[in-house]
Amino acid sequence: MGRRKEGVWRNDQTTKAETFRRLHRGKKILILPNAWDVASARVFEEAGFPAVATSSAGVMVSLGYPDGEGIDRKEFVSAIQRIAGALSVPLSADIVRGFGRTPNEVRETVKRVLEAGAVGINIEDSVHETKQLVPAAEQVERLQVLRDLRDSHDVPFVINARTDAFLHAPGSSEDKLAEAVRRGIAYRDVGVDCIYPMGLTAAESIAAFVRALRFPINVMVRKGLPPIADLEKLGVARVSLGPSASYAAMGLLKRASIELLQRGTYDGWLDGAISYDELNSLASPKRKP
Repeated sequence: MGRRKEGVWRNDQTTKAETFRRLHRGKKILILPNAWDVASARVFEEAGFPAVATSSAGVMVSLGYPDGEGIDRKEFVSAIQRIAGALSVPLSADIVRGFGRTPNEVRETVKRVLEAGAVGINIEDSVHETKQLVPAAEQVERLQVLRDLRDSHDVPFVINARTDAFLHAPGSSEDKLAEAVRRGIAYRDVGVDCIYPMGLTAAESIAAFVRALRFPINVMVRKGLPPIADLEKLGVARVSLGPSASYAAMGLLKRASIELLQRGTYDGWLDGAISYDELNSLASPKRKP
């Protein structure tokens, strides 16, 4: 890549990062779909979403791995690069725990993800294999390193700090909420851009979390989550699909397959399907107007 071309690309990525940051503090809630490959990301862009994120589960499974960090980091970054290169809107990458045992190793992962074209990252505070939370102090140290990288980097990327306290903290639902709030405040005070309490769906708990942090909050689509209009009233800044889009797409394939095998009909394959030309167009990056 020549110096001039690299400079143009870097300026474009910086613009995307600034746009993505503003979307977290706008008047309207940011609805962020999570893609798993180029085609799904382009479908979301064509639908009109102002930004796209990746789903760790979706990306990993599409490449033949279970969710987590079993994939080689180089292969993971390559997938992010393919998706980012196909979009004209900002892309945020779910990096699981950061593919590193130390804060500096996580920092290196984020640098590579930024070089691949992402302008945001989502990082969690639990271990997939053990289903246990990492100590809050350890996660704070990682986030501090990433904050310093963001503040010194050409691309002012967005850090979405996820806590899995609702999933893995011991005790009652009240205990889990208290731990999620404690971690959320600690991560907020490090200087991240958004807090993501995974598993938070009840309106009362969302309201309590928003009141406690007074900061941009991300919730994920799950059964029981209030509709968008209610989330806006509750003060939520961002709602993401997580793996829901992958679930929906695979569910459609499963239903259509069962219909064909058991009934011998094709409605599930044809109703609402895109055309051959539309499918091919998803392989081409959308050009800016």
